[in-house]
Amino acid sequence: MLSGPFPPCPFLKNRSIIVSKIRKKKVMFMYISDLHIHSRFSRATSKEGDPEHLELWARKKGIHLVGTGDFTHPQWREELKEKLEPEGNGLYRLKKEYQIRDAMTPDSIEPRFVVTGEISSIYKKNDKTRKVHNLLILPGLEAADRLSARLEEIGNIHSDGRPILGLDCRDLLEILLETVPEGIFVPAHIWTPHFAMFGAFSGFDTVEECFEDLTPHIHAVETGLSSDPPMNWRVSALDRFQLISNSDAHSPGKLGREANLMDTELSYEGLWKAIQTGEGLEGTIEFFPEEGKYHYDGHRKCHLCLSPAQTKEYQGRCPVCGRKLTIGVEHRVEELADRPQGFVRENAKAFESLMPLPELIAQATGHSAASAKTEKIYGEMLKNLGPEFEILRNVPVEDIQKKAGYFIGEGVRRLREGRVERHPGFDGEYGTIKLFRGSELEDTQGQISLFDEFGLEALSGTQTGQKGREAQLPIRPEQEKAGAEFSKDPLTGEKEKPLEPLPELNQKQQEAVESIYPVTAVIAGPGTGKTKTLIEKILYLIERRKVKPSQITAVTFTNKAAQEMRERLEKELGNKRALKQIQIGTFHSICLDILRAQGEVFSLADEIQVKELAQETIDTWNLKISVRDFLSEISLYKSAPGERAFPDQVWEAAFIHYQKLLQDRDLADFDDLLLKALDLARSSQMEEECKKRFTYLLVDEFQDVNPVQYRLMLEWAKGGRELFVIGDPDQAIYGFRGSDSRCFERLKEDRPDTRKICLEENYRSVSTVVEAATAVISRNPGEERHLKAHRGQGEKLRIVEAASDLSEGIFVAKEINRQTGGLDMLEVQKGYEAETQRCQRSFSDIAVLCRTHRQFRILEKCLAKEGIPYVTVGREDFLLDPAVRGTVSFFKSLTEENTQARNLALKLLWGLEDTEMADSVYQEAKKKYLPLLKKGRPEKILSSWQEDMNLKKSQDMARLCQMALSYSTMKEFLQELSLGEEGDLVRRPQKSYSAGAVSLMTLHGSKGLEFPLVFLCGVQQEVLPLEKKDYPTDPEEERRLFFVGMTRAKDQLILTYVKEPSSFLEDIPEEFVLREKAGKKHQETEGEQMSLFDFIKG
Repeated sequence: MLSGPFPPCPFLKNRSIIVSKIRKKKVMFMYISDLHIHSRFSRATSKEGDPEHLELWARKKGIHLVGTGDFTHPQWREELKEKLEPEGNGLYRLKKEYQIRDAMTPDSIEPRFVVTGEISSIYKKNDKTRKVHNLLILPGLEAADRLSARLEEIGNIHSDGRPILGLDCRDLLEILLETVPEGIFVPAHIWTPHFAMFGAFSGFDTVEECFEDLTPHIHAVETGLSSDPPMNWRVSALDRFQLISNSDAHSPGKLGREANLMDTELSYEGLWKAIQTGEGLEGTIEFFPEEGKYHYDGHRKCHLCLSPAQTKEYQGRCPVCGRKLTIGVEHRVEELADRPQGFVRENAKAFESLMPLPELIAQATGHSAASAKTEKIYGEMLKNLGPEFEILRNVPVEDIQKKAGYFIGEGVRRLREGRVERHPGFDGEYGTIKLFRGSELEDTQGQISLFDEFGLEALSGTQTGQKGREAQLPIRPEQEKAGAEFSKDPLTGEKEKPLEPLPELNQKQQEAVESIYPVTAVIAGPGTGKTKTLIEKILYLIERRKVKPSQITAVTFTNKAAQEMRERLEKELGNKRALKQIQIGTFHSICLDILRAQGEVFSLADEIQVKELAQETIDTWNLKISVRDFLSEISLYKSAPGERAFPDQVWEAAFIHYQKLLQDRDLADFDDLLLKALDLARSSQMEEECKKRFTYLLVDEFQDVNPVQYRLMLEWAKGGRELFVIGDPDQAIYGFRGSDSRCFERLKEDRPDTRKICLEENYRSVSTVVEAATAVISRNPGEERHLKAHRGQGEKLRIVEAASDLSEGIFVAKEINRQTGGLDMLEVQKGYEAETQRCQRSFSDIAVLCRTHRQFRILEKCLAKEGIPYVTVGREDFLLDPAVRGTVSFFKSLTEENTQARNLALKLLWGLEDTEMADSVYQEAKKKYLPLLKKGRPEKILSSWQEDMNLKKSQDMARLCQMALSYSTMKEFLQELSLGEEGDLVRRPQKSYSAGAVSLMTLHGSKGLEFPLVFLCGVQQEVLPLEKKDYPTDPEEERRLFFVGMTRAKDQLILTYVKEPSSFLEDIPEEFVLREKAGKKHQETEGEQMSLFDFIKG
């Protein structure tokens, strides 16, 4: 017998009145019943569907009365007669000799059985094929024998525990009334689309249409997993019927997914009164209806989950394939409802929505519901706290947390309060109910007690400041109230703040995430939540639309962006296995993986190898051009095959010569990687499994793709369902690689079915930065820019004139010193009065941006002199040093068994050709360093290498060691050197900093990043825009580059120049600017000076 307060009833505005009535009533015996189940004799059921396991799981769940199911099957009836013993009141109990006893299952209740069965009627009525399931409840096995004998005359009842009969539902009811007058007839799961009385495809619109003159003999209906009482209250025609809920379990472990609360005598007579008259039927335990597999409309094959409104918009047809959509319960209820949402039926029974405890444990611990670890925790909880329903409904949360850990208890609390995130089921796909986002489990007080006892890894951290994710669907009024209440933390005894919802998507972001167009192009200005939208899109595909992770590919522009995406998805999904199936990477890394998987044999040429072959080609063909410009022309030609032409035949011959040099050495450059992958995608040789990985293709930073990447993207998308691109044409800064700011227009031309969505709400920067940057970029041609800041006015931009590069560097170093509050006591004391009026920065809050790497040299010296920790980001010239190149080649030859890398290392480090003596030298070095690669950190390996090779004095080798500090393995470091883009490579002059470090990077390297304080240095003529005699400048791209730099700043932007300011500075409206000169004291905003007494009082 269950005790304790009656549980909360979601959706009931007058719940307190109903519950008070229940409490005042004298409770004879409150029990839980689950009347609709199946044995192992039904199709698609568990082998454990026998009386022994049904009774065992009823005890685990806390179910007092369970249906036998399948009474029509003769073998099942014989087994029931053998293993059950009658109580003389129409109910049965399992004989003692058949009971399964274990240490984990509570013995606080002894479940009873009532004879039940489900019959499927498929017949034609009113020119329409009808498919309806009905639940029959009988007073005993003798009655089951009589009724089965009647039904056997009509059809085959031997082959399936749930027999299919060509019998009108009205006639079936008549047979029951004639044969077993005291039997109970309940239309089953009345809203299920294909097999129910109100089913969208084969049901009726009214009870009378189905049962005709015998309708008065129907007294109750079963709501089914995809609907709950409030949905049924909207249909006034159901007011006279009792609403009951059952699990329809096909395995013992699924018992109690839905159940009934009954306050009556535990007998068939008491059950009959409860169902037929409502006397003693106190309420129901419900599945969350969204979790039912037919709640929303949709098309499973096309991964479409649609609301009724969306289905109407698409006229009932799948917008992807054009086939008829499966209409869900919500839609069908909407069709038959004559009352608004939220209507509460008079004298409505109380109800509560729960989820199975193993699923709750799984969500709280990160394991699967079926895992051995979850099963062990579940068993211990039953042993220590009682049956499952008692835990979910009545056991105090504090007691649960003491025995099972903080998050399991918190999950129960949220479940009781209805604070869940709902992902509706559709077209046969079960929905999901989430109590936690993956990111919440990163920040936890730990799973205590059980985790320690089982030797499981405890989660660490604190609950303070943790944020939860509220349900996407509206929260019911009483749940909202419950969710806002403060509760005590059981571990600290202190009141904790209510969990706050994460920021929701705005309307345009939501449109992008939910778009089902074949092609969706999202133009996302800086700070408008591009990454968030992309992450939410992937989550939406997996969680809402039930897309397999293995069918999703996300292409990023840098390896760093790919890694960050993986980390964010892992936090949100909380499922590493699912994450591993998603293909995430740059165009180059994905192409390399595909080609290697197809068995292609080649080595990726490094920067120096490419330059050497370029120089050899230039010398052979006597070209008057630099190596850099030659390679730029070659790359542009390769990036747009068929679109670009060489100026003359000599150039064309030189290109052929260069390609032959690569092929002779089994080398491929970055452009060849893409071209090889494009050829493969166009051919029929690409494996089918590989093609499926592009079913849903998402491309980040779309504005930076070059023509060959663009073609590759379209080829990958050809066999897929949806292409989703996101980027900003105003941030297209790789024209020298062939990218085109017109890419969005080109996509619309090539794919007219493209839907364009613009994100214009800036959440990153203060309005002074946003408006100043918008004024600058608006000088470029194109549509009018609409970028709206959400963070208030902020400080004005500071434009600082310096007399020289050194003066500029000193200013930056001193200003960083001031912004961080001084680096020593003297500095702190000098600036105390001013600094108390402002927020002090940490070093990691600050970035210094430049147009080129060469500008770093003086800046680095100035920062080092001031003792300011910093890191440099990007590919630097020191990587071209022969010793550095040789070192990288040597270790690459060890990790990849790369012959080309081996020969290059011998040449650059030892000055040897490929001879027997050279091989002896190489093998000696390999003998020492190959074992170190498996366990040694890159910086330690390189330090030893410097000693052995006498390279300790090499500044360039020192820089390589600084760069290696950011990586945990040599393989990872070498891969980053090979495939890393500008923003991927980081060099630290020292190992680590407790307060972080200032970031030095080029404008190209800063793309996609943000910092509270940004210095943009060298904003002067000939530098920005960059002007060189041998380097043609695109003023529009240079302006876009400046725009990218400006919009990295969140709070404060300081622009510096030497002597002649850039013309871009003239585009910034004076109202947003403060001008000053380096070396002159910056005037702080005046504030009231604090006295010593004020300081003491504070």
